[in-house]
Amino acid sequence: MSDVATTPGPAQTRIGRNGGPVCSTYADVTAVRAQNPQVIAESWARRQRRATVTGTDRLMIVAADHPARGALSVGANPTAMNSRSDLLDRLRTALANPGVDGVLATSDILEDLLLLGALEDKVVFSSMNRGGLAGASFELDDRMTAATAAWTIDSGLNGAKMLCRVDLSDPGTLNMMTACAGAVDDLAAGRSIAMLEPFLSSRIDGKVRNDLTADAVIKSMHIVQGLGSTSAYTWLKLPVVDEMERVMDATTLPTLLLGGDPQTAPDETFASWERALRIPSVRGLIVGRTLLYPADDDVATAVDTAVNLVS
Repeated sequence: MSDVATTPGPAQTRIGRNGGPVCSTYADVTAVRAQNPQVIAESWARRQRRATVTGTDRLMIVAADHPARGALSVGANPTAMNSRSDLLDRLRTALANPGVDGVLATSDILEDLLLLGALEDKVVFSSMNRGGLAGASFELDDRMTAATAAWTIDSGLNGAKMLCRVDLSDPGTLNMMTACAGAVDDLAAGRSIAMLEPFLSSRIDGKVRNDLTADAVIKSMHIVQGLGSTSAYTWLKLPVVDEMERVMDATTLPTLLLGGDPQTAPDETFASWERALRIPSVRGLIVGRTLLYPADDDVATAVDTAVNLVS
């Protein structure tokens, strides 16, 4: 991997204060972090922001918060997301598409993209609860270990996402729900979106599995959309499952569809998204590995296909 950030994205410029990227190479990013870390907060303050929703337009968001939970696999490749520079290349390729509205990620990734100038005029969501490490005995005790509501609001982000896996046999679920309820209230106080990603989960042969039947998804939705004192700023992030019309009848909250770990043929995946996007209450897509690590490794084409579905 070259140290120069050369994939499609903002043009490389010298480090400066006049609106362009602060960094043009990944070595520059490390240098800023080592020598002038205050530049990160300054860059958030002067970043060109945008409203989450413009008119009736639907959203196309790319997601990259899996690494902070130790979930580095894509399909059959357990180390697909090991390289940070490769992930950033892929994200910058996606964000260079004018049909991509923004990104969801943990603060470390967002700050890399910020310094590289990739977040100008983009919707930005932070990721909050990454304590449920993949494969850990405490995986379902998914406490807040990443961005806080205060940082999300102070940095001018559009909102924050929380993973809400509910296992009725695991006491860690209550810790997750309590933490998420507090975060919903804190975000609402700052008029920022709380995006909740619910699942009914259980351990099968020692591994956490999500129940993707329609009734299970519906039950998880009813549980999490009641979190907090107000749902005024709450959105949902849901998997595409069978009977999506019935699933979406379970909520009035704005909803984005997630992509998940690609397990089916790309044409089948895109067709399922297209059908679900016809439902009026679905407000767009928020997709990570399916677009960033497509089977043919052609990120630009995969992103363009998804953008065309949302348009």
